[in-house]
Amino acid sequence: MKPAPPATLLIACGALAREIVWLTRANHWRHLTVACLPAHLHNAPQLIPDAVRRKIRNARGRFRRIAVLYGDCGTGGALDRVLAEEGVERIPGPHCYEFYAGAAAFDALMDEAPGSFFLTDYLTRHFDRLVIRGLGLDRHPELLPDYFGHYTRLVYLAQTEDPALTGRAKKAAERLGLSFERRFTGFGRLETFMAATAKDKEDGDADDRLLA
Repeated sequence: MKPAPPATLLIACGALAREIVWLTRANHWRHLTVACLPAHLHNAPQLIPDAVRRKIRNARGRFRRIAVLYGDCGTGGALDRVLAEEGVERIPGPHCYEFYAGAAAFDALMDEAPGSFFLTDYLTRHFDRLVIRGLGLDRHPELLPDYFGHYTRLVYLAQTEDPALTGRAKKAAERLGLSFERRFTGFGRLETFMAATAKDKEDGDADDRLLA
């Protein structure tokens, strides 16, 4: 008898991989399989919808259910149109800042200071690569006012209690010439969405692999 396929595939942004795998293993959601797309797609959000569509179509017949862990992420609604066509649900929200902090808390942060630049644990770990080198500020530091002149503060939305990461976020704020604020969010809606998805599990072979 042919074995049943794993219950659920989560197609996710690579920037969430560490947190997703941690939550999956900590909660013993062994029926969930995680497939991540490269985090650098955020530099070209117009490529995200088709990349997600390819993952969905390649997974058809191999999983009982597919869900997507992406915000709109700058696609201008194009990702949601793809998901509607494919009949696949995604985590609600425009970006990871909101689903970590919660919609009301994020809106309050923006009301307090519209010129807020946000970091998550992932972005803090990779600040030099994604922000400094990614924007060419290592080669052209004179461009810093052009990129960040309209920001007033850096808000670190922390998923974990990690003093070393907090220190790195503070240094990032200093490097950008911004005031610093830390808000502990935990995993926010990412955790609740995954928990709700996990409730839909069916009996089957366990699989919590992280796929490339």
